[in-house]
Amino acid sequence: MPSNEMIKSTSLDEARRMMEICNACRYCEGYCAVFPAMELRREFTAPDLTYLANLCHNCRDCYYACQFAPPHEFAVNVPEIFADLRVQSYAAYAWPQSFAGLYRRAGTWAALALAGGLALVLVLAVLLQDAGIWAAAHTGEGAFYAVIPKNIMVGVAGAAGLFVLLSLLIGFMRFLKGAPAQAGLRPGLSALADVLTMENLKGGGAGCNFPGEKFSAERRWLHHFVMYGFFAAFAATTVAAFYDHVLGREAPYAYFSLPVILGTLGGTAMVVGCLGLMRQKLAEDKAPAYTDARPMEWGFIWLLLLTSATGLLLLAMRETTMMGVLLAAHLGVVLALFVTLPYGKFVHGVYRFAALIIFAAESKAHKQTKLKLIKSRRE
Repeated sequence: MPSNEMIKSTSLDEARRMMEICNACRYCEGYCAVFPAMELRREFTAPDLTYLANLCHNCRDCYYACQFAPPHEFAVNVPEIFADLRVQSYAAYAWPQSFAGLYRRAGTWAALALAGGLALVLVLAVLLQDAGIWAAAHTGEGAFYAVIPKNIMVGVAGAAGLFVLLSLLIGFMRFLKGAPAQAGLRPGLSALADVLTMENLKGGGAGCNFPGEKFSAERRWLHHFVMYGFFAAFAATTVAAFYDHVLGREAPYAYFSLPVILGTLGGTAMVVGCLGLMRQKLAEDKAPAYTDARPMEWGFIWLLLLTSATGLLLLAMRETTMMGVLLAAHLGVVLALFVTLPYGKFVHGVYRFAALIIFAAESKAHKQTKLKLIKSRRE
């Protein structure tokens, strides 16, 4: 079972020290949800610190505004210590727990998953079909299944998808189970609104201090491109499944059909977002960064970029002799992305959403308590 005992005591002690300084100063209280949540506490337990760390969106505004940041002797670096705690919390709440160590080797794991996914799909394509079939041009409905049989494609994708959903859901529920506040429908809707607008990437209103000290809304918009691109691609897959299983229409679909339009928009948005985030990471100020997480971050961005790029390339060349090779490559990258989702950077969205639910519930409870106190004083 997950436990905050799995998180290093040195990391917790350092985060607690910084939060006590921040709670006394409170200069950054308007920057994001972390500081209002911090101000509700006089002491910081391990669950409190894990929650605050996942509530942090790494906008870094607090670091550049802090009078106690390095080289001050207090050495307050909230973005770095919270990033450290976040990665450790991912491992603490992972399911199955035996896979928790993958977070420490996320870069290697992503590379191995990519190589394994590509090899598996290519081997299936070669073993299950004649070489002349997967190297030839195919057009019309069912063309993809002429290269890789439909039952194999659906079976592998379905099994991987169910495992990913189960892993993420269990981790999400484990996080909420240890929450310092009870969640409900309204807090969930409030948290969803914050996620969809990327509210906490606004920093104090002028945007993130990323990649450097200058305020910018670029990181927020790049995250929008990636998130909504991912949603569009997922919607394309869902609509395509409806076409196939309900309407009896097999892929590939017409260029101006709904699945293709959604997939094209989603893939293009993710390519733009991933390339922009890569550029930012290369230019970022390393001082407030938790560099041990870099392999995990780069692994996820590369897999997401390759998934989008190979999908777009397959769309552009699906009626040529390159279709078989591109289909195998795209499916291999997708498989690698899927199996790494529960044990890589993707989970930050899951746990930040959970933390925002807790924040909304806490804020609501605190507001109700204040109103009751004011009412009792008036009476």
